[in-house]
Amino acid sequence: MAKPRVIIADTDEGYISTIQLKFVKEYFDKIELEIITDKEYFDELFSKPQKADILIVSEELYDVTLQKHNISNIFLMMEKEEDEQTGDLNVSRIYKYTSIKEIFNEITGKSSQTLNLDENEKKKTQVVLVTSAAGGVGKTTIALGISECLAKNYKRVLYINAGRLQAFQYMFENSAPISIGEVLSSGNDNIYWEIKHLIRNEHFSYLPQFKTSLLSMGVNFDIFEKIVQSAQESNDFDYIIVDSENAFDEYLTKLIDISDRVVVITSQAKKQLCYTNQFVNNINGVNGEKYLFLCNEFSREKNNYLVNNSENAKFRINEYIDYIDNMENMKISELAKVSGIMKSTFLLL
Repeated sequence: MAKPRVIIADTDEGYISTIQLKFVKEYFDKIELEIITDKEYFDELFSKPQKADILIVSEELYDVTLQKHNISNIFLMMEKEEDEQTGDLNVSRIYKYTSIKEIFNEITGKSSQTLNLDENEKKKTQVVLVTSAAGGVGKTTIALGISECLAKNYKRVLYINAGRLQAFQYMFENSAPISIGEVLSSGNDNIYWEIKHLIRNEHFSYLPQFKTSLLSMGVNFDIFEKIVQSAQESNDFDYIIVDSENAFDEYLTKLIDISDRVVVITSQAKKQLCYTNQFVNNINGVNGEKYLFLCNEFSREKNNYLVNNSENAKFRINEYIDYIDNMENMKISELAKVSGIMKSTFLLL
């Protein structure tokens, strides 16, 4: 079977090399990649009928006659950002000076069927645990924002709130909780298949809030471990975002063990520094790629104990998310536009 043909055409060699490197890194020998930086060669090539799966082309080289060729997906790299998509409907316009990751995700997301790579070669579902050492740092808000950002980058996302007593449904358009006690108490390790019909989709997929607490249903907290693992095995999603409680116990450590990435939310306050340091003391490998530390509600006008203190932080902040008044009441779609949340999401991609 022929490999998908991908053509990247731009006279700016420095710019084109970054996209080339991303395709090589992600697809290596799974595609036929052609790089064109010479305008005369480009014009000569497309003076004859061409067949390609993806054409990524600069404004300088683009011409409407390219649509006469047998090209499944054309991506026009725009010099100026446009609010609306106008012009030729079968051409996707992308602002070329945004993040390379964002550009790459949009191209591959819109071309997933055209690329038609072997299903067995897909990356396994990534489990991302979002937790904190103490409450009150906006953990659920950040977890929902990351879920939305991933979905906007054409990823299949499942959000699971792993709380003994849940209160997050108000963030969604459908605020009705679900009654699920009998199903959860069944003891079935493949629990995902029993609750799959209850999963809703607003921006991304999510398991709705339970009507009563786990204690009231007579269900152990390890039910979330079973849900996550069986959902991961289904391969229905690219990412499973697990929004966990901050109680440090055996159940949280099990969720940490089965997670591919762990996002720890903290703040610049002295109390949060102390709690997060204690969290770090009880886990291993925080300096590796598995752990990501985010400082939420950051204000430059307040003392940042993460760097200005006699007791040094035992972890490194990967990204700061600026304080936004009333952010917890923002719509989920608005959370995905918060700069710090966007940057944090790209660290996971």
